Amino acid sequence: MYRRRRLFAGVALLLVLGLIAGGVATVTSLLGGAQQVSAQDSSQGSSTPGSTAQPGATPSASPSATPSASPACEQKLVTVKAATNKTSYAADEKPVLSLTVTNGGKLPCKVNIGTSQMDFLVTSGSDRVFSSADCQAASTDLVKTIAPGKSETANFPWPRNRSVQGCEAVPDGAVAGSGYYVFIAKLGAKVSPPTAFQLS
Repeated sequence: MYRRRRLFAGVALLLVLGLIAGGVATVTSLLGGAQQVSAQDSSQGSSTPGSTAQPGATPSASPSATPSASPACEQKLVTVKAATNKTSYAADEKPVLSLTVTNGGKLPCKVNIGTSQMDFLVTSGSDRVFSSADCQAASTDLVKTIAPGKSETANFPWPRNRSVQGCEAVPDGAVAGSGYYVFIAKLGAKVSPPTAFQLS
């Protein structure tokens, strides 16, 4: 009887030791798995819910080319031309005066072709008949870049009226009569060659 009790106690002790060993192995396995998951998380980096970042999709920062600003045109490389849409006009026709500025250089450059720089001047002999600058309400700047060999043109329909500097009242004969006239286009300090036309 005493031997049976000792044998039973030994078997029970072995079972308890087996359970303890199994529990330690299980806990070790769980801890090892937790460490593995933690290592995987740290290797992948932290992720924010809703993030759409994809591996290998890191944007590269390549600087974009910034075009250099065009310089102002050299006066000696700029030409101004005066022209009319016809050489002779009937009594009910209004001449269209044109100012054309051309870049004669080899590089693009900037020209102020605003009304602050323009003047459409009409003369007849020694008579100063009309100037677009006489009664200009407000002058504005308009800087444009002109490519090499290219031009910009501004048109002015002249209603055949006379004007005086300072926009003073014009005496009788405010309408230009029949005869030959000369149109000169001015852009800043540049002056075009004269072009002639006739009013009937």
